[in-house]
Amino acid sequence: MTTAPAHDAMDTALVRITGGHPLSGRIPVQGSKNIALHLYAAALLADVPVALTGAPNITDSGVCAQILCHTGARAGYDDGCFTVSPAGVICPAIHPELGRRVRTTAVLAAAVLARTGQVTFPYPGGDAFCPRLIDRHIAAMQAAGAEVVTDATGIRARCDARRVRAFTVDVSTPYGPSLGATVSALLLASRAHGTSLITHPSIEPEVSETARFLAERGVLVHLDEEGLHVSGSDWIAGGTFAVAGDRIEAATMVMAAAATGGSVHLDNITVTDFPAGLARALADAGITMINDPSGGMQARLCEALRPVETATGPHPALPTDTAPQLAAMLTQAGGSSVIDERVYPRRDTHVPGLRGFGADITADGSTIRVRGPVRLRGTEAEAADIRAVTALLIAALAADGTSTIRGMFHLRRGYGHLLPNLATLGAEITTIPGGR
Repeated sequence: MTTAPAHDAMDTALVRITGGHPLSGRIPVQGSKNIALHLYAAALLADVPVALTGAPNITDSGVCAQILCHTGARAGYDDGCFTVSPAGVICPAIHPELGRRVRTTAVLAAAVLARTGQVTFPYPGGDAFCPRLIDRHIAAMQAAGAEVVTDATGIRARCDARRVRAFTVDVSTPYGPSLGATVSALLLASRAHGTSLITHPSIEPEVSETARFLAERGVLVHLDEEGLHVSGSDWIAGGTFAVAGDRIEAATMVMAAAATGGSVHLDNITVTDFPAGLARALADAGITMINDPSGGMQARLCEALRPVETATGPHPALPTDTAPQLAAMLTQAGGSSVIDERVYPRRDTHVPGLRGFGADITADGSTIRVRGPVRLRGTEAEAADIRAVTALLIAALAADGTSTIRGMFHLRRGYGHLLPNLATLGAEITTIPGGR
């Protein structure tokens, strides 16, 4: 067994893409990155081994395996399966360097706190396209009975009785329910005596899949108009659980195909897995998506791309993680498109890179405006987060000439096989080791 996907050469590569080739064909969709990262934390609660099948072959899977091993658990990734065996004695700390490499550090810390009554952890890392607060995570820890102390290096949480207690916590923010804090509260409540209530919870698939994982292992979880009710358990079962298909990767492939005038058949995902806001935006752009009787789904651009006015938001609205790719695709739509960001204060790190391709795109606060169609031209570009670099890939695929894109390290954090899949669909891609 390996403890981490081996991607070192890929992580430091740059990519050359010659655009202008319509993408068409059939490819599988990986297990969801965002769902898997939360399940890795939930697996720490189990008293017997857990196997998560269909786990994505990404850098973050390897980092999380190392973090779990540092707590004393046996964790590893091998051929699409992420396994966790519980520790006899749990180290109540998230590794200070590894914890700064992923966004789910506070969720992992909540799992350790739930098991041991104490935890030390660094501030989260991952993408930094805007400030991303963890105050609701801390509020859940405090509600569960922990005294929380913060300083420049990180956070310490400790329960007097060495055990979390049942609690009530509100995980809402000015931008809607906090997905991560909902999962943190869910994990804490799963080990608390009594029934806890999480008010204004997120209902994103990351939350519902984590709740399903715990419910199948004996934790009582119920959602009603009051919120999410969780009855804790002293013993949580293990076993096998399949990671759902990645709706963000699926949407990325659909938009890449549409931007190049092609079509795609995706396995391990269905049309119903697309949130309503995402499905509506793609339909408004002129993309038809249907389930295939043989499995999976098909997506096809049946006419010229049309402009779209849409906004990101909590599930089932347009996922914020698809907004940069959508902007790249809409550079090829005839007319003016508007994408409002309503999950984060702003999300526009992809805008300068797309301008480098010749896109007519502007950012005004939380609003992105795109005017098309524009004949993009090959260029050199670099992005500093996962979805921004994916937006640049879509622009390069649609552009005339050859582009060079750096920042593949970020791509590897979220997409296990995106470049090979694009090549399977007909993209002309060359990977060159040594860039970053």
